[in-house]
Amino acid sequence: MAGSWIFYTTFPKIPFITPEFKNIAQFAPPLGFFIGTIQSFIFIFLRTNSWSIYSSALICLASGYLITGGLHFDGLMDTFDGIFAGKKKRLKAMKDSKVGSFGVQSLVFITLIQIACILRIQNLIIFVLPICLFWGRFSNLFFIEEFKYMSYKKKSISHKKFWNGFKKESLISIIFILIFISYQLVSITSQAILIKFLILILVGIFFSYSIPKILGNKIGGFNGDACGASIVLVETAMLFMYAILL
Repeated sequence: MAGSWIFYTTFPKIPFITPEFKNIAQFAPPLGFFIGTIQSFIFIFLRTNSWSIYSSALICLASGYLITGGLHFDGLMDTFDGIFAGKKKRLKAMKDSKVGSFGVQSLVFITLIQIACILRIQNLIIFVLPICLFWGRFSNLFFIEEFKYMSYKKKSISHKKFWNGFKKESLISIIFILIFISYQLVSITSQAILIKFLILILVGIFFSYSIPKILGNKIGGFNGDACGASIVLVETAMLFMYAILL
């Protein structure tokens, strides 16, 4: 997966382009938006071809697991196993290849919430899922900035080693989201919908900062598993808020 064109996905490598680990974090949020767009089109395509909303929602989520290789959900399960294992056994539980009961429960709980939200949002998913996945990955920029890296191995490589500060690392994502907001401000004609949209942007900023903050304080830092957990939790929290407000 490290050799892929875009890190943390199963997308094939593009010829003549060699990705570098040290630069990849700053591209993750726009990549999340792109993945969310693909999943949304899959959902809409199935619905327009007479698939039930339930099967469409399930395949929509499954396509996301396929694109990411289930990497973030693996991190979610390992993180919850670590949190409930206690401080002394936390890292050992997180690196254990076996999934514990708390990890399984977190997977089932989060998946059911996501399915329920998609069933509620339905065809509005094309406006919702991409931005949810954007904020999920944006949360990792806060995570890396705020906390120290916790390593299972002495020689493991961390984004922290190549970190250039939040301002520089988030610049691409900030430009991207400002373009997106500007487009929505021009295209949205209803004042009520515009107010909800702006509220959800603020909610996205809040979740993408507060959730990694909670996780970081709970486990004493960050690692790959915790970053994956942060992505999934922020995405789910945003989906839930959109389902309520829209």
